[in-house]
Amino acid sequence: MNSLITLLQEVNIDKKLEEAPDSNYGIGVFIGTLLPFIVLVILAYVIYKYNKNRYKDE
Repeated sequence: MNSLITLLQEVNIDKKLEEAPDSNYGIGVFIGTLLPFIVLVILAYVIYKYNKNRYKDE
């Protein structure tokens, strides 16, 4: 299972940038690469705050 996830996450950014139609594509690749990590950080923070408040009320 882990090897399948690793294969799906493996992205060759240099190859994508070489085949890019223009320079704006590089910005899109950069945002698309960082977006999943940003979403995970926000999700972890929301869960942390929810649990912190839940235990604080008890």
